[in-house]
Amino acid sequence: MTHPRDVLLGARVAPLLPVCDHYCGVEARMIKSLALQAELTQEFGACVLDVTLDCEDGAPVGGERDHAFLVADLAHQALHAIENVADWLKPRVAVRVHAVDHLAFENDIETIVGRVGGSISHLMLPKVESVAHIERAVALIDAACSAMPTLVGLPVHALIESPSALQQAVAIAAHPRVQSLSFGLMDFVSAHGGAIPACAMGYAGAPGQANLDQFHHPLVVRAKLDIAAVCHAHGKVPSHCVVTEYKDPVAMQAAARWVCRALGYTRMWSIHPDQIRPILAAFAPEQEEVSVAGEIIAAAYGANWAPVARLGKLHDRASYRYFWQVLERAYRTGRLPHSDPAYQFFVS
Repeated sequence: MTHPRDVLLGARVAPLLPVCDHYCGVEARMIKSLALQAELTQEFGACVLDVTLDCEDGAPVGGERDHAFLVADLAHQALHAIENVADWLKPRVAVRVHAVDHLAFENDIETIVGRVGGSISHLMLPKVESVAHIERAVALIDAACSAMPTLVGLPVHALIESPSALQQAVAIAAHPRVQSLSFGLMDFVSAHGGAIPACAMGYAGAPGQANLDQFHHPLVVRAKLDIAAVCHAHGKVPSHCVVTEYKDPVAMQAAARWVCRALGYTRMWSIHPDQIRPILAAFAPEQEEVSVAGEIIAAAYGANWAPVARLGKLHDRASYRYFWQVLERAYRTGRLPHSDPAYQFFVS
């Protein structure tokens, strides 16, 4: 029988990515982050976060070339350390390269894609302003992959960081090689020439308070909602920006929960290891909801996706779609029990 994603989600289906994207650029932190990813994979029974090795903010000025080699070496070591493991247990490692108009961009692509392009999950492109930036990056990526005929269409993620880029978000999201859009909060605020106060780069407390933090300033919230909406329209993954305050895990989880429940994001950045578990917890569905979703999808599958009744309520493909996505979110956060009949769809 056909896979539930093919039956229920249609042509514009977003890829199934981990809900947490963890960024690191200093050598010691990159090594620790890759080790932590492996530990969490063993704990949750699936790879629950991407580790993105950072060239843009991680490389010292003048040391961009050496940093690109370091990133490529670390990615190679992490991705080839484990042999003969199931796909859902394999590490996911990505790289943020320099912006397309940076002098180090071409070397980043040549070094990283040329050495580990067949193994990394994607490339993050910062400061994307237009489809032309995507096209230039894709052309260089494909040229670097020319010696690897088995590598077709390495995905790219685009970072929207300015008001002008926001105006081009629809076209950028529509590009077939773009897998996800991320919102770059700090640069977005800075690009407004002081019209948005500095407090909009932070998080003052639980959403609902009357303030102008990143969850309440109208221009910032509008940008976040626009990016989420355009991603859902084009079957791409909306990825929320960082919350720089990381010492309060309760506040961090509250912020991540608001991102997931109110702003429509299905993925969020982490910049400190202490942020990872709060993000996973916030994006995870409640266990009761997972159980209900599992029962309904199992009944629907058994009925070959015809309508079924549960507790006096009729369910059909419209509600199946929602409950299947609950199960996907449970899997991506390590909350889908192996005993759930739907688990087979994720590991087969």
